[in-house]
Amino acid sequence: MVLKFYNTLTKKKEIFKPLNPPKVGVYGCGPTVYWYQHIGNLYRYVFEDYLIRVLKYNGYKVTHVINVTDVGHLTSDADEGEDKIEKSAKKEHKTAKEIADYYFKVFRDDLKKLNFTEPDYWPRATEHIKEQIELIKILEKKGYTYRTSDGIYFDTSKVDDYGKLANLKKDKIIAGKRVSLKEKKNPTDFALWKFSEKPGVRQQEWDPREFGADWPIGFPGWHIECSAMSSKYLGKQFDIHTGGEEHIPVHHTNEIAQSECAFGKKPWVRYWLHVRWLLYKGEKMSKSKGGLLLLSDLEKKGFKPLEFRYFCLTGHYRKQVNFSLEILESAKRAYNRLKNLISDIKDDKKINKKYLDEFKNAINDDLNMPKAIQVLWNFVRDKNASGKYQTIKEMDKVLGLDLLKKEKIEIPKEVLELVKKREKLRKEKKWEEADKIRDALNKRGWILNDIEDKTEITKK
Repeated sequence: MVLKFYNTLTKKKEIFKPLNPPKVGVYGCGPTVYWYQHIGNLYRYVFEDYLIRVLKYNGYKVTHVINVTDVGHLTSDADEGEDKIEKSAKKEHKTAKEIADYYFKVFRDDLKKLNFTEPDYWPRATEHIKEQIELIKILEKKGYTYRTSDGIYFDTSKVDDYGKLANLKKDKIIAGKRVSLKEKKNPTDFALWKFSEKPGVRQQEWDPREFGADWPIGFPGWHIECSAMSSKYLGKQFDIHTGGEEHIPVHHTNEIAQSECAFGKKPWVRYWLHVRWLLYKGEKMSKSKGGLLLLSDLEKKGFKPLEFRYFCLTGHYRKQVNFSLEILESAKRAYNRLKNLISDIKDDKKINKKYLDEFKNAINDDLNMPKAIQVLWNFVRDKNASGKYQTIKEMDKVLGLDLLKKEKIEIPKEVLELVKKREKLRKEKKWEEADKIRDALNKRGWILNDIEDKTEITKK
């Protein structure tokens, strides 16, 4: 079956044709580990996971790289402000490394709970300073850089197709509107290497002279980090680059410019896949807007991580999805009902080709996970369908929902007795009394689903 992706670079859906099949190289923009990754961030990594699962399901040998930004990400896209790691270290009275190590560990623990497939490499920016300086040296030698009082900058005026990913028109970007011009030649120019204002004050800084470059002590710019690390592990040209939609106009645009100038490869990346934001009350999740929840917050409210994963799968990655606890509650009920329906399925050792083909068509059509979930539901509800156990097992290789994993729920004796009493009342058509028992159990955290003459009991 043909695998298709929507390519942000070409603005259209394309048949996926890797450079060196069956090998596929995938680079995902990773976290800046200065704070916790909230559920809006994790939504993007659930996408990354099912992308990798779909590629592997199609028989590709994937090399997956996700970077860890532990230096150089400033609080402003204008190459100004504090380094986020340094700022957090000051606030928490810890070293920059302690900050990065702690928040990276929490992030990985969250991913594990979400059944995320670990990448082949987690390169850290601080461990690849040599590669970043070498890449800047190449750009310097080719004449794409210039020096100001605070750093080495990339000259975007020397790139004819700068901004092609985002359809940016350089001549329409007014100086000072997108960024502060100061000593920059052009408003879109960006820092490759930032000089330390007072060497010895920052926790993380390096002397480029140790790597053969004649620049002052400082630290790398955010954009150069990804170009250097992706090329080290995937080569000077590779197949897929992912990230959130916020990366399109600046970060990914700058990655393309510096990489294609350095390596001479066009396109540097063949397919760009971007995830739309998870919204809260119609706006991107952020500290200032509210609604900022961590996975641990959801757990404290009675939600399991895989219930959140199920919610993520019900929205298409190229459409902005609204989040609320009420919507998540609905997803939770659906997921648990699905698990309950599947729990009684016996293994007849068969595969249902009809439904599995429908499922493959959905996932291969630009990762249409909502359609794939719909196919799964239709299949589970089809009383005449055979091969359910083995087919669901195949589907779950992509969905990652532990659909066949038995959940041990200990139901108290008094709850079972009330359910039995309710069933008797329903047979006697005493609906009002039966509803009172259901409502009482619901308040105690038990959900009753009536399916024909059977009552399923699940825990909230």
